[in-house]
Amino acid sequence: MMIGKGILRGLGVTLRHLIDTFIQDIKGGRRRYFTREGVESRRSKDAAGIFTVQYPEERLPTPEEFRYLPFLVYEEGENGEKNYRCTSCGICAKVCPPQCIWIERTTDPVTGRPVPQPKNFYIDVDICMNCGFCAEYCPFDAIKMDHDFEIASLDRMKDHIYDMERLGRPVSYYAEIRPTNYQREEAARAEKEKAKSAKAAS
Repeated sequence: MMIGKGILRGLGVTLRHLIDTFIQDIKGGRRRYFTREGVESRRSKDAAGIFTVQYPEERLPTPEEFRYLPFLVYEEGENGEKNYRCTSCGICAKVCPPQCIWIERTTDPVTGRPVPQPKNFYIDVDICMNCGFCAEYCPFDAIKMDHDFEIASLDRMKDHIYDMERLGRPVSYYAEIRPTNYQREEAARAEKEKAKSAKAAS
């Protein structure tokens, strides 16, 4: 058995990819790079030559089920106000494994009774483990998982403790990043409303 045969075979694979890269570049030109079609061709199982993506100039498409940080869903009112779906029930904070969610409920200034909407809502994104339990257990579809993962900064206390303003996203944003889930949830919501209306009519 020849010593170093495995190293030579590995170098042969590298050399083949190098040569194939030049051949594919001659055939496809610069269209292989910085275009959606170019990225798709390099990530296919039949890709020849270089198959790496030149991040951040090029990006792989984000899968719909990819999850990173949570965000709060709100519906836009007629005057542009943000009507958050959150009722500050606290279920998300209870099921959160690292306990990174803090909620302060709104209280009626006259009666002192709690109002079903959050006054403050904070998430420490450095503690968040991106498990998605908060979104899974929320009974009002008020908290969902985002696709945005580029959040690096130098100031932890200022930039990594998100308040309601930074956590808020409109329903349209959720429908854009997770169209399949959104359509399924809306269909279930419509069915529920239909059943409720039928029960009230009978």
